[in-house]
Amino acid sequence: MPSIRVLSFGLGPIGVGVARQLAERPGFKIVGAVDIDPAKVGRDVADILGLKRRMGVKVSADAVKTIKATRPDVVALCTSSSIKSLMPQLETILKTRTPIVSTTEELSYPGYTHVRQTKQIDGWARAAKVAVLATGVNPGFAMDALPIALTAVCERVDRIAVQRVQDARIRRLPFQQKIGAGLTTEQFQRKVDEGTVRHVGLTESIAMIADAMGWTLDRITDDIQPKLASVTISSEFLAVDPGYVCGIIQDGVGYRGRTPIIKLHMEAYLGAPESFDAVDVEGSPNLSMKIAGGIHGDIATASIVVNSIPKVLSVEPGLHTMLDMPLPSFYGG
Repeated sequence: MPSIRVLSFGLGPIGVGVARQLAERPGFKIVGAVDIDPAKVGRDVADILGLKRRMGVKVSADAVKTIKATRPDVVALCTSSSIKSLMPQLETILKTRTPIVSTTEELSYPGYTHVRQTKQIDGWARAAKVAVLATGVNPGFAMDALPIALTAVCERVDRIAVQRVQDARIRRLPFQQKIGAGLTTEQFQRKVDEGTVRHVGLTESIAMIADAMGWTLDRITDDIQPKLASVTISSEFLAVDPGYVCGIIQDGVGYRGRTPIIKLHMEAYLGAPESFDAVDVEGSPNLSMKIAGGIHGDIATASIVVNSIPKVLSVEPGLHTMLDMPLPSFYGG
């Protein structure tokens, strides 16, 4: 079968991870690349990805011109966590009638928090007769699609609890910065208030789980606390002294009345003694699952984006979520 022609839009750390898989895995071909960074524009994509062979595809800052010139089957959009900042890019791409797979966390299940934008994006996609999907490891899999899938063998579900604990030393620098590593507690709180230190997606994951279960929630909370270093802890990129923030503890809870029925607990900090992903379903039967070592966030995010591309090309036009998509799986070309 012919390779799926992909345009990589956004070549930050995650975009590079996605593009590297697209360049190296059978069944895909990068035909274009877009980024606004002047240091990347005009260079061969292979240089950005750290590949030895040249690809003959140069990075451009002009999305419309590049899409029209390369005629991709799909755009891998890896630029922002925010729907509002993404809207102009979505509109530009959909005007060219090109499907999209995105890493934007707020787009993963936007109907709860961004009602107006959800309707607008869905309308653009339907008018263009193409599909749009946002996915990732979390949201997109570990704390929503995975627990939802586990409940398929239950005759009753009362409560769902998910834990995701990561030693952030193995993650990229932007991730370590996003969880506040190296800050004082005062700096951490300021950045939490600004919205620049937080994991984006717990609210979206809770809303997705609730809709899958047929539950109506009365409220969703999202609480963020700093994890403080007790000893000096270092990663490849930075060192954190005792008393400084080494990461984040975040809890999302979905309530029915005063009863918490969905709990998502995330810890990401330098030096976590154990990394794991765990799901507990209380119901009939009770289910408990733990992935020792956890799901590697960067690898998994890039992989699920790439593996979702063939699925997006086969579904009906409109804005989709992992809740209504066909079961994702590895795609080997």
